[in-house]
Amino acid sequence: MTSPDLKPIRPRPDAPRHLVVMGVSGSGKSTLALELADRLGLPMAEADEFHPPENIEKMSQQIPLTDEDRWPWLRTLRDWMSEQTAGGSIITCSALRRSYRDVLREAHGQVLFLHVTVDTPRLTGRLAHRSGHFMPASLLDSQLATLEALHADEDGVVLSNDGSIEDLIDSASAWLAKSEEGSLR
Repeated sequence: MTSPDLKPIRPRPDAPRHLVVMGVSGSGKSTLALELADRLGLPMAEADEFHPPENIEKMSQQIPLTDEDRWPWLRTLRDWMSEQTAGGSIITCSALRRSYRDVLREAHGQVLFLHVTVDTPRLTGRLAHRSGHFMPASLLDSQLATLEALHADEDGVVLSNDGSIEDLIDSASAWLAKSEEGSLR
């Protein structure tokens, strides 16, 4: 399911197009981004891989990151996106606050946000069964409290991941196809 009330996208054929697959931990960002990168032939980056060791250590100790922890990380992501001039890129990033998305929007080209949402009980179950990730399930409440929904003036869409992953991919693909035509309302 998508959110129809977000800003129409005006295609910018002269600029690279960057897709930020956003949402809280466990929402399905990586799964969606990997599939879109494969289908669209775009380079993809996981924002988690751009965190400095200090951020990873804090999260590993169940300490939520502060804005001051995030600013250098977000600027590094923005710079990586700007370097992808051939046709754009795809990144996964929580992008929880508008101010964080504002930094990412500074990348050269057009930046679109695909906000993946999942109901809280499902998220809690996913994180309880996830292993090998430095982000503990105990920080989910902090992420949910920090999350700011996309505003009407942000280029993006809200995608529900409460069904199958195929449904999520189909919804994202349909929205992206419409955005290329400039026909979103």
